[in-house]
Amino acid sequence: MNYENFTPRHNKIGQVTCRMVFASGIFYAVITTIGLLSLQSPHDTIGNPYFTVMEILSILISLLMAFSLIAVHYNTELTDRFYSLAALILMCITAGITSCVHFTILSVSNTTDVDQLQNFQFFFSFKWPSVVYALDILAWDWFFGLSMLFMAPVFKKNKFEKNLKKLLIVTGVLSIIGLIGVPLQNMQIRNIGIIGYAVLAPVAFLLIGKTLGRQR
Repeated sequence: MNYENFTPRHNKIGQVTCRMVFASGIFYAVITTIGLLSLQSPHDTIGNPYFTVMEILSILISLLMAFSLIAVHYNTELTDRFYSLAALILMCITAGITSCVHFTILSVSNTTDVDQLQNFQFFFSFKWPSVVYALDILAWDWFFGLSMLFMAPVFKKNKFEKNLKKLLIVTGVLSIIGLIGVPLQNMQIRNIGIIGYAVLAPVAFLLIGKTLGRQR
């Protein structure tokens, strides 16, 4: 792998994708809030057009995160590239699972008479337990959480990076803690993971973009 071919232009792309992760995360939060406020009952699920926008954003954000970590990997010192490469691979797995899950949901949910499909709720709903819900938890609570923990050691040069390192560790730990909700069959506990990957992660990527701006 020839790191000399990584130019300042490529580095700039990494900065832009990091900012796009932050902006998309804010937009996702706004759409989710509007969708929740539109519900007639707390037991209802968010409907369209909010649900469709949220699904598309989930795919987009995961891909932007993967692109951002490519830039991080190429900027990482040789002694730390094991960690950055591991973080990149784990993020690519996250993006792969997420893209499959949410594209499937978008495709199937628009099928005529979808509610009449046998075992639809078990396979394609975000009400626990369901197959797509379990895969989404696997992607974000496990693979994403591990990606953040592996990426943390990369940032250590100065006070700014050390603070970013702490944020990445907290983000990863909270994401992984969400897994506890699965064996306990309690999705309220699982929501702890959402704080990690949906609330803290966009801020972390914004700061990662700033570190990339200081490179080269």
